[in-house]
Amino acid sequence: MPRSPERAHLRRRESRRVILFSATRDWHARRIGAALRRRGIGVLQMPLENCSFDSSAYSGLRFGESDELPDGVLVRSISAGTFEAVTRRLGILHALSAFGIPVWNSATAIERCVDKSMTTFLLHRAELPTPPSWTIEAFNAAYALAARECGEEPLVLKPLFGSQGRGLLLVRSPDDIPPPDSVAGVYYLQRFVGGAGPDYRDFRIFVVDGVAVAAMARHAKSWITNVKRGGRPLPTPLDRELRSLAAAAADAVGANFCGVDILRSPDGTAYVLEVNSMPAWSGLQSVVSIDIADRLAERFHAALETGAETRVA
Repeated sequence: MPRSPERAHLRRRESRRVILFSATRDWHARRIGAALRRRGIGVLQMPLENCSFDSSAYSGLRFGESDELPDGVLVRSISAGTFEAVTRRLGILHALSAFGIPVWNSATAIERCVDKSMTTFLLHRAELPTPPSWTIEAFNAAYALAARECGEEPLVLKPLFGSQGRGLLLVRSPDDIPPPDSVAGVYYLQRFVGGAGPDYRDFRIFVVDGVAVAAMARHAKSWITNVKRGGRPLPTPLDRELRSLAAAAADAVGANFCGVDILRSPDGTAYVLEVNSMPAWSGLQSVVSIDIADRLAERFHAALETGAETRVA
């Protein structure tokens, strides 16, 4: 008889034990691990690729050498890989969620945030202000779109899968549209709402368990404001609008924690640009007093204690 998820789940240890999935033992993973251990939680850190589906294992899953299910899972980062490899890794997270184990963030939330077109779709569906965006595959269609739209304001071409400001291109005319092989055959274009410069600013808000807990402004001479691209993090008050928009964006994608990028246009309109389900926060931590890793561990621990399942919109 097949083993049921309920039966397998009963084999967990009496003391709390969680898996922290991280591609590396970076600063963020070390801080999260330490914050969890301060709460008496055992932490096993490993890259997600070290886990496998194994029908000979009691749970059907194996975590390194163990087939014992954790009480919870926190995903810091997932290594890059082939489409097949990443699909398999996300499948591990889907399987853990099927057991009712809290997974922060779930595979569903990660998939929604990694794919910028789906993020935009969900933000728009939730009636949150986000710049007009288009995702298409044909070069001729992208060229025609730029010819139609660039007369009003420039467009930003972004990799569909990408982060930290890499691969961004400002499209001012259809001749700026690159060949398909430079964008993996997919054109994700978003209206540029950042103004003319020369000083550019946007906001990164960190949301945990539905609450905006920290924010920074990112200033740059370039329209690309990411800290990894030279943007300067500065403290900024978390006003009601930023709190509300960031929390609503997290809810729209079903993220338990995330970094939400918000930009105010020259006329003062706030737009949600992106939601990052595996955010870095070293730059943000440098300008806020709250210990972000500790707050994340606190809310994750509370979810373990109450048995709260993964947030999915």
